Amino acid sequence: MGKIDRILEWSRYLQDPHHVARFQKVCGVHGTFSRTSAATSGEADRTHLHNNGVCRPRYGEGERSLVVTEGGDGKKATAPGFQQRTVDPTTTAEVILKTDGDNEHLPRNGAVVTTGGGETVSCRTNGCRLVAESGGTTTAALHASGFSGRTESHGSVAKDPGVPQCSTLKPLRKNSLTGDAGQEFLIENKFLYYLFTFGTELGNESFYITFFPFLMWNVDAFVSRRLIMVWVWVMYLGQCTKDIIGWSRPASPPVVKVEMFYNSEYSMPSTHAMSGTAIPFSLFLMTCDRWEYPFSVGFSLALCWCLLVCLSRIYMGMHSILDIIAGFLYSVLILMFFLPVLDLIDNFNLTCHYAPLIIISLHLGLGLFSFTLDTWSTSRGDTAQILGTGAGVALASHVNHLLGLLPDPSSDQLPFSMPSLSIGLVGMAMLRLCLGVLVLVATRALMKAVTIPLVCLLSGVPSGDVRKARQHMEVELPYRYIVYGTVGFNVLFLVPLLFSYLQLS
Repeated sequence: MGKIDRILEWSRYLQDPHHVARFQKVCGVHGTFSRTSAATSGEADRTHLHNNGVCRPRYGEGERSLVVTEGGDGKKATAPGFQQRTVDPTTTAEVILKTDGDNEHLPRNGAVVTTGGGETVSCRTNGCRLVAESGGTTTAALHASGFSGRTESHGSVAKDPGVPQCSTLKPLRKNSLTGDAGQEFLIENKFLYYLFTFGTELGNESFYITFFPFLMWNVDAFVSRRLIMVWVWVMYLGQCTKDIIGWSRPASPPVVKVEMFYNSEYSMPSTHAMSGTAIPFSLFLMTCDRWEYPFSVGFSLALCWCLLVCLSRIYMGMHSILDIIAGFLYSVLILMFFLPVLDLIDNFNLTCHYAPLIIISLHLGLGLFSFTLDTWSTSRGDTAQILGTGAGVALASHVNHLLGLLPDPSSDQLPFSMPSLSIGLVGMAMLRLCLGVLVLVATRALMKAVTIPLVCLLSGVPSGDVRKARQHMEVELPYRYIVYGTVGFNVLFLVPLLFSYLQLS
């Protein structure tokens, strides 16, 4: 077997969703998979467009085909793209595994299959038997990822007697595109649940909007400014690569969707893993010679941060092992090329006379390119948001340099020593953070209220339904770019200026 064949074989192995399901089970997460109601038309359209949640076969198995046979009258129903087979009329439903090279039409993420007579069944994997709805009663035997449940006549799910007493929860946030709230799941280990929930939040907007400003206003504006540049490029390349590759999220079942917010986006590579690698290790590399602290402590913290974020995405059921490994390696590759030229890029932003024009044009052009890669999705808006933030911070650094605000410390002032913690120091830091974040939140709210109607008016898109209006590129790209460009500018210019006026610097 050649090297390429071995690499492909290992790739298929690491992409198997059953590995994710086993990891979740070890961590105490169990699903309550049951018959789902018919999908809404919006969800069906999204499923068709993005093919998310296709359950690939176990390693070494062929693709699957599905046949549903109704009991009583012996009717047969074959889902589109599946092979048809006659079985005993007394059998309510059966799943038949057959090698088939085309899995394009497989239902995704528990999507229902509608039979010719109007009955619906939920698509499941790993040899589970399915039962169509007939006469108002439903039964199902689930054998996915080692978890068995009993679906009762009213659609409720009984807990497996073999599973210890545990909490029943639902995903914290609905799907950002479809509004799907997800299915309930069972948690045995609450510590791991809260730990990995915290880990996955380290890659979300709520973290970015607090961590970067805190670092800028209370620790080191020089490091924070450059760290945002790294974050922008890593996230942009990661999001674009996702849309180019177009791989689906791990299928559910067997995977339990502990998180639903990003479930409609593509999977490869994991941008959480990319940011969870780039941010802590860039921060470590930028500060190890600039601040006095033990090298081993800094490296250990960066490594723990990275591992926590990466493992949390598998725990949440959002990524396969292959997605995580690819995200980590991709981020390392970007850092190898980007960090050596970071000084050159930063000096250009500060000193070049044409830097503002180039910054705006470059970030806007990158946004236009990313918006042509895919149909509308939340990842497009996130990409424009990231680019706008990066452009705003870069413009603010140029303005600060021209006005002599927030000057970078000279080399003879380095390295900085870590200050001793005190109530006054912590209190002042929290005061700056709270006041600054309030300014940023107010800026975002004001700019959204002004920008969306204005852009809709200029582009001729009706503004009555904001959700639909933002699905047009000519609305979402300028809206996100302007709003978050202003937020990024205020992070480095307006808020520090306010602190200086209030003598809080």
